[in-house]
Amino acid sequence: MSYTVEKLEKSQVKFDFAVDAETFAKAIDKAYEKTKHKFSIAGFRKGHVPKKVIEGVYGKEIFFEDAMDIMIPEEYSVALDKETEIEVVAQPSLTDFKVNDDGSVNFTLVVTVKPEVKLGAYKGLEVEKKVAKVTAKEVDEKLAKEQEKQVRLVDIDSPAENGNIVAIDFSGSVDGVKFEGGSAENYELELGSNTFIPGFEDQLVGVKAGDDKDVVVTFPADYQAENLAGKEAVFACHVNSVKRKELPALDDEFAKDVSEFDTLAEYKADLKKQLEKEAEEDAEREYEDKLVAKIVDGAELEVPEDMILQEAEEMVQEYEYRLMYSGLKFEDYLKYLNNAREEGAPEVTRETVVNDYKPQAENAVKVRLVMEAIVKDQDLKVEDKEIEAKLAEMAEKAGQDLEKYKKSVKREQIDYIVNSVLSEKLLDTLKALNEPKKPATKKSTKKADAEEKPAE
Repeated sequence: MSYTVEKLEKSQVKFDFAVDAETFAKAIDKAYEKTKHKFSIAGFRKGHVPKKVIEGVYGKEIFFEDAMDIMIPEEYSVALDKETEIEVVAQPSLTDFKVNDDGSVNFTLVVTVKPEVKLGAYKGLEVEKKVAKVTAKEVDEKLAKEQEKQVRLVDIDSPAENGNIVAIDFSGSVDGVKFEGGSAENYELELGSNTFIPGFEDQLVGVKAGDDKDVVVTFPADYQAENLAGKEAVFACHVNSVKRKELPALDDEFAKDVSEFDTLAEYKADLKKQLEKEAEEDAEREYEDKLVAKIVDGAELEVPEDMILQEAEEMVQEYEYRLMYSGLKFEDYLKYLNNAREEGAPEVTRETVVNDYKPQAENAVKVRLVMEAIVKDQDLKVEDKEIEAKLAEMAEKAGQDLEKYKKSVKREQIDYIVNSVLSEKLLDTLKALNEPKKPATKKSTKKADAEEKPAE
């Protein structure tokens, strides 16, 4: 076997193969052994018809396609082992195949390869890093959330209002027939939370403990359960209790109960520190994203369609898994989208979802390729001691002995560790090579100062 390699446009490479007659004949013999059980010819038992007889009846080309399926991957694999500089990113396509008079074969494969990346500037870039100021209002909001966590529910005899919690037994039916998932006992529902379908909670305003109430509602036309969509339902409800929320007073005693501090002032100061830390972390992530985006924008590369499609497929598969963990099938998700689409809009299929992911996929591939090029340019590597340190950290979190833990770690986990360490090292390198730019200061108006007054 011999071959030649030619680079084409759009990150494609052409392999022209010349295979001798003996090699192709062996592939035909393999194809015969693989398919002989399919042939029935009078005078021979099925599966025992000689190859020459089959070729005489159907023509010698009868085994060519199966022989190609056997021979081409073998020859292609040998070529790829030799061409170490070529990094294939998609399955090859057969563009030409010819059997010569002497039994030799010529065929051509075109394959998509990883594109070349021409790096732009990735050092000394000016990228703004803006840390948001923490305001007194934000501290009060966080304090209110902590207060909400300590809420007590107190039984009341007065009629239920929005904001109250009603504990109800309910049973739903359509045309007098109960439907699956339409019943529950002692379900705690906050009125006004819009947890249930529109109109349900409004009809429970005014009920008292011990009341029975028929709630009549109509399911939305785009409701995910098709058997209920657009139909009127009656929910027979019994009110077990009505409760109101009672929030604790915001004082020093509250601070002692929920924190390590003795006074509310100290606790609020600590909440401010937490918010400032979160603001710094958010600003750092935003700076990193902007820095990477600027570096990618400055690079020159053309992402092959095959890579974009493959990435989009993986994104959709990941979304399918997330739906599955939520108890929803992807097919049901598509039905929901189609039920909700406007009249005349095209049907939503898996293919259209993949197409919708393509812009996002293209950007993801670009980022990955440019980052890989910088790793190579900076000669970044992961050392054994770094992997060991990560394993020790993971073993400690798992509460296991390091050596015992290492024996349970799979190859995929090691690959993940290597990639995560390399990603951290790359990001640290980029941040070291680029000083964040502080945002320009401008004189604030009195109104703006009042709105953004820092927390005391």
